[in-house]
Amino acid sequence: MRVIATQPKLVEQVHEAIVSEISAGKLRPGERIIQEQIAQLLGVSRQPVQQALLLLRTQGVLRDAPGRGLIVAPLDLDQVGNIYEVRAVMEGLAFRKAAERNAERAKKQGPALIQSGRKAVAGGSVAAMIAADLKFHDLVYRLSENPLIAPTMEAQWTYTQRVMGEVLMRDELPRDLWDQHEAMLNAVMAGDGASAEALARQHITQAAAIMINRLRSEAPAAAEDAATVSA
Repeated sequence: MRVIATQPKLVEQVHEAIVSEISAGKLRPGERIIQEQIAQLLGVSRQPVQQALLLLRTQGVLRDAPGRGLIVAPLDLDQVGNIYEVRAVMEGLAFRKAAERNAERAKKQGPALIQSGRKAVAGGSVAAMIAADLKFHDLVYRLSENPLIAPTMEAQWTYTQRVMGEVLMRDELPRDLWDQHEAMLNAVMAGDGASAEALARQHITQAAAIMINRLRSEAPAAAEDAATVSA
């Protein structure tokens, strides 16, 4: 972890730093979270760390450890399925509205993000790949001009990052992931709301199937590893 400078949204920065460590596999399911150690590594006081940890506990990323403290929670596959069902609907809406309302802005801002995504994949950094994916979808949320979409999706992205991290570390996402993103963007840029929505729903549904199948096959080993870490 890198030291974080003091800024207004310190709790959010600490939250993001911890999620990044978990998504990259540096903090594994069952591993105990030590508040003082995180504060020292990030160069911040204990208060923003405590607030970030409580938020992560509420979001299901952390859970109470035996005795006291917190540990990284194992992924809940039922929760993953539920999140992706909601995401498919919300992403479909976002892409439809972006196509209907901001095709020209998509032409100006979208292609650069596709290039960044492909570059991240080529570089092989899990953190960079997740960040590129987040930026692409965030652009579409903004282009949709529906102020409820971004905050609604934000509540799901923390858990989604965990799932993506677990799968990306095993190179299990579709190799044409950014081809899919480009096709979705092309539909938006063409102002074709129906196609943009259909492609977005298909993209999320396919990703969910791949992720859940992979995680289900890994579940027994993961449970054994978590037990070993927490012992």
